Amino acid sequence: MFPKIMNDENYYNSDITCEEWHKHFTQDDRHCSGIRFARRIRLPRICGLAAMFFPIAGVLVIQAPPGGWWLFLVGWAFVWPHLAWQRACRSADPRGSEIMNLKADAIIAGIWIGLMGASMLPSAALVMMIGMNMMGAGGVRLFIAGMAMVILSAVVTLQLSATPLTWAVSPLETGLTLPVIVLYPLLFAWISYLTAIRLAEHKQRLEKMSTRDGMTGVFNRRHWEMLLHTAFDTCRRNQSPATMLIIDIDHFKSINDTWGHDVGDEAIIAVTRQIQLTLRAGDIIGRFGGDEFAVIMSGTPAESAIAAMSRVHERLQAFTLPNAPQVRLRISVGIAPWTPAFGHYREWLKAADVALYKAKNAGRNRTEVAA
Repeated sequence: MFPKIMNDENYYNSDITCEEWHKHFTQDDRHCSGIRFARRIRLPRICGLAAMFFPIAGVLVIQAPPGGWWLFLVGWAFVWPHLAWQRACRSADPRGSEIMNLKADAIIAGIWIGLMGASMLPSAALVMMIGMNMMGAGGVRLFIAGMAMVILSAVVTLQLSATPLTWAVSPLETGLTLPVIVLYPLLFAWISYLTAIRLAEHKQRLEKMSTRDGMTGVFNRRHWEMLLHTAFDTCRRNQSPATMLIIDIDHFKSINDTWGHDVGDEAIIAVTRQIQLTLRAGDIIGRFGGDEFAVIMSGTPAESAIAAMSRVHERLQAFTLPNAPQVRLRISVGIAPWTPAFGHYREWLKAADVALYKAKNAGRNRTEVAA
């Protein structure tokens, strides 16, 4: 009676293993993930490099390098962030391209540190900025690689440019650098916070998708059976009453064949709503796939469950589908109260299933209780 795989393909396939998931994770998925990764780094790079223009320029005014370095500084601070974004977006592997962009940031930062003679405050701000970006993008491994590139690039630049080391910090350097040191971590923290919020929302959606039926919103079969196992253990432990119901829409195949699957879907949703309107909020409703539903009514004897199903039958008597008013929805119900004789929750489920068969064999549109 019950299918092995629930009918919930609108959202996900619950039987996919980890290995199969990676096969289903298409190139488009990886590309979109890479674009999101590059977008997360875009704003910190734009703001950070633009802000670092002024401390670096304040030191280079004193060092008086050739004019080409000034053009390079303007391009790095105001043009490179946009080129890096375009490079990542147009790449077949946006994430890999963005990692290369970060490494380029580290190398160029080392060049500026070397040209500034390792001026203390601007160099510290650059190291902080590159370090935060690397750690946030790739963890400790990328951070170590980035710092190694900064140091190597700075040492090479110092040797080639013969720039003397400058340890003194002028008031101008302090005034231009301190805002970067204070504000950039705040910007980075704000972007990290937004990312965490989006991840939390995504996690909530995934949790809902993993436990709910995509069409009706009630629990899917897999999660419902987990809740059944818990309810069964509770009944055994506390010897508390509970009743299980298996509900099937009568002649559902005929509805599908005659009126089409759209009307069939309407029928499933309508029956679900009538069940929800009748039962208590704490009753656990699950869809077993197709036109079958199951309900756990904890703390409820069989008599109360029968009365509840009588109300559902009465509601359906007067109910018509908007797009197929000729269709009369009827249900068959099998009820099985919990008893200590059940040694496993599947025995309880089987008892309700047998009661459902009894209702069908007796003419449908009725409720039967397990013997």
